[in-house]
Order: sequence, then structure tokens, then C-alpha cells
Amino acid sequence: MRRGELHTADCPSREVFKHVTSLWGVLCLIALRDGTLRFSELRRKATGVSERMLALTLQRLEQDGFVRRTAHPVIPPHVEYALTPLGRQASGHVATLADWVEANLGQVMEARRKTSSS
Repeated sequence: MRRGELHTADCPSREVFKHVTSLWGVLCLIALRDGTLRFSELRRKATGVSERMLALTLQRLEQDGFVRRTAHPVIPPHVEYALTPLGRQASGHVATLADWVEANLGQVMEARRKTSSS
């Protein structure tokens, strides 16, 4: 596989990388693996995220083609979010990374303890 010029400042893949691997991007992609969710459902799953940050994250993921936003013309507004086929692929990769972090968290915390006590 040929990689882009990720090491150069103007490589467009850097922006995509930033969106997909941000904390809120990862949490949204993983949460949407279980199916379509409303904004409020996503916000409950991604505890700690502000409404503004969640909206911005979803907007970026939608612009990148990972998330599909569907607004239903009803009152009050009913908006749903779902993964696109590309988003499903990306979510699989970030879920694997999240699983790896969880599996190795003990080692990471031990390294932090050693570093902070030095």
C-alpha cells in the first residue's frame, strides 16, 4: 500500500487522520457500530462531550464521508446518524486500536508510574 505524505504539513490525509483519531471521533465511530443513533443518544454514549464539540465532530465525520446524517422533517427536529460503508471500515480500525489500548492499559499505567517516580 502506498501511503500519502503524512509527514508533510500540507498532506490532506492529516486532516482525515485528525478527525478519525480524535477522542470524540473515535467514540462516535465506535458508538455508531451498533446502528443508527440520534444526537442525544450519541451524547449519552460519549460522556463528557459538549453539545458543540459533538456537533462539530459529527459534521467533520460527515464531510469526510464516514457518517450519514438524516434529518426528518418533523417537529421537534429528529436527526439520526449512521455509518456509511467507508465509516464502517474506519470504525473497525479505530475499534481495534481502542481494544488494544484497553488490553495494554495496565502496562501503560505502569510505565507512567515509573516515569513519574523517577
